[in-house]
Parts: sequence; structure tokens; C-alpha cells
Amino acid sequence: MTKRERRRGSALEDAILDAAWAELIETGYGRLTMESVAQRAATSRTVLYRRWPSLADLAVAAVRHNVRKTPVEIPDTGGLRGDLIDILLQFAKRGAGTGLVLIAQMRDYFAETGTTPADLRSRLAVGEQKWMDIILERGIARGEIDAARVTPRITALPADLLRNELLMTLRPVPRDVVIEIVDQIFLPLVSKEVATALSGRE
Repeated sequence: MTKRERRRGSALEDAILDAAWAELIETGYGRLTMESVAQRAATSRTVLYRRWPSLADLAVAAVRHNVRKTPVEIPDTGGLRGDLIDILLQFAKRGAGTGLVLIAQMRDYFAETGTTPADLRSRLAVGEQKWMDIILERGIARGEIDAARVTPRITALPADLLRNELLMTLRPVPRDVVIEIVDQIFLPLVSKEVATALSGRE
């Protein structure tokens, strides 16, 4: 590679993160090294350490880089049910790739850093839009759901159930399961009809 062809800036960073992700997939975090990533990316360890002070930081950056290659688009189908099904199917598709790799390959990362999958998810979500908040705000504005029923735990429920399905089966989450989460679990919890019935019992 000549000096004129030398990668710099984002091009170099993308190459490094692609290499780190490939190493994670092939060997897992437990066997990941700065040397192996540098060799795959055709650069030096010094270049890596300038950007990521630790192997854990590099691994998280590589996962984030891969996730952002398949951005989630917030749908606007005109109805809450359609929006929820669409967004959860997008997450199911992304989780079938990135999510399953994380489950299999990042166990040593959690042991080394003393963190949990929830901690990693929080780090990966930095800067992302609060897609569920946007979708639910639309549903409230359309009068589809009761705002008083929308608590932080209920807001997180559809994605949590999707992740649980992925963890328990280690397989892509099928469409019928996504629809079941929306129709049989989530929508009944936030609908105005259910809220009225529950208030009558209290």
C-alpha cells in the first residue's frame, strides 16, 4: 500500500471495526487480541490503542459498528398495531444476526468487565432514537391507548419479550410470535378498554 493509498480517518476506523467484528465471530471475545485485529485490518496495534484504550472498548465499538450497518427505521403505518409489528420484525431480523453472535461470543467479555447484557445494550443504544417512545406517543395522540397505562416497564415490554424469545430459542423470532407479543400481551395492557375495566375493580 503506497502512502497515497494509506487509509485514514473513517476509512481506517471502519476497516478496523470490520476486522474486530470478524474476529469476534470467528474466535469469540475470549480469544480476541489487539494483534489479531491489527493483522486482519492490515494496521498496527499502536493505531488501535490510539482509538480504543482497551480490548473491551474495541469489542463494544465493533458491535456498535455492526449494529449500525442495519439501522432501524421507525415506521408510520397509520396505526399503533402496524407500527409495533413492523418495528419488532426489524429488531427480530437484526437480533437474529448480531444478537445470536453476542450470546455465543461475548460471554468472556461480561466475565472480564463484570457487566451484563443489559449494560452492553445501554452502551450500544447511546445516541439512538427512542423508537418505542415515538410510536407510543403517536398512539396516544390518535387515542388508541391510555397514556396513564404507559409506564417505563410496559414501554420496554415488547422488546424485552423479543429478546427473551431469542435467548431461550437461539433462533430467529418468527412473525407469528411477534404478532402474539403485540396482540395478546402488549396491546391489552395499554388499551383504554382494559384500563377502564381494571379501574372498575380497584
